[in-house]
Amino acid sequence: MRILVMGGTRFIGVYLTQLLVEQGHEVVLFNRGNRPVPSLQGVGQIIGDRTDAVQLKAKLSQENFDVVFDNNGRELTDTQPLAEIFQGRVQHFVYMSSAGVYLKSDQLPHVEGDAVDPKSRHLGKQETETFLSQSGLPFTSIRPTYIYGPLNYNDLESWFFDRIVRDRPIPVPGNGLHITQLGHVKDLAKAMVQVIGNSQAVGQIYNISGDRFVTFDGLARACLQAAGKSPDAVKIVHYDAKQFDFGKRKAFPMRVQHFFASVQKATTELGWQPEYDLISGLTDSFINDYLATGRDKIEIDFSVDEEILKSA
Repeated sequence: MRILVMGGTRFIGVYLTQLLVEQGHEVVLFNRGNRPVPSLQGVGQIIGDRTDAVQLKAKLSQENFDVVFDNNGRELTDTQPLAEIFQGRVQHFVYMSSAGVYLKSDQLPHVEGDAVDPKSRHLGKQETETFLSQSGLPFTSIRPTYIYGPLNYNDLESWFFDRIVRDRPIPVPGNGLHITQLGHVKDLAKAMVQVIGNSQAVGQIYNISGDRFVTFDGLARACLQAAGKSPDAVKIVHYDAKQFDFGKRKAFPMRVQHFFASVQKATTELGWQPEYDLISGLTDSFINDYLATGRDKIEIDFSVDEEILKSA
């Protein structure tokens, strides 16, 4: 197949491109050209700005693809022009959404079909899903929870590792019992690849993540284990976030609420299963990214931590 990947030079796109090439597909990346293309044989590139609908049409309207992966569309205005270009011309249009679209609920885990939050910061993704479902395109939408693993540009697991390698306390909001869920980026890419060619996946939405859930404190201890330390090597300090005004500063890398989703639909319909459990995935990230990039040796701003610890 000839496959278009929007983006493809960061995190998810890198792993997705690698898997597609390994399976013998011809892959073309569309991006601004600001980052190097993965050094894989058979990967092409079209340079352009997807936010410019006129430019997008000029660059892509004469190109033919079997599958389109829209990895970096955030708003409906990002994806609608792309979808219109390939209307009736692709076998599959795979959209990267987010489990962040779900409305808070007393009944968990979230399952596909649950109510969405009209005030979510991911509202644009839900609006895009609605558009795609009405467009007639053979689309599939992927809703990951927290994604982690090597090349992660969001401070998630690295936030914990920053404190662990420096033997600093880990400030955790609340009582540490909020339940959350992480999914390894390689498992996410694997699920995305298994969507294509699966007629049952057309018109469907899939939650993709790890198949187990973890508390905030449990995640901190898992990061300790991944870093080769005992679970009690670093102190976990609980605090009431409502007592602080951090402004735009980020005190903790995750939303302070229960947030986890069932992946049963994906395992059943896609024949997909996560390869990584939490410890093996965090160990992969710690060794092959955190230490490999030398982040353990750079200076980190712990001023927010100090404010919390002083009060606590």
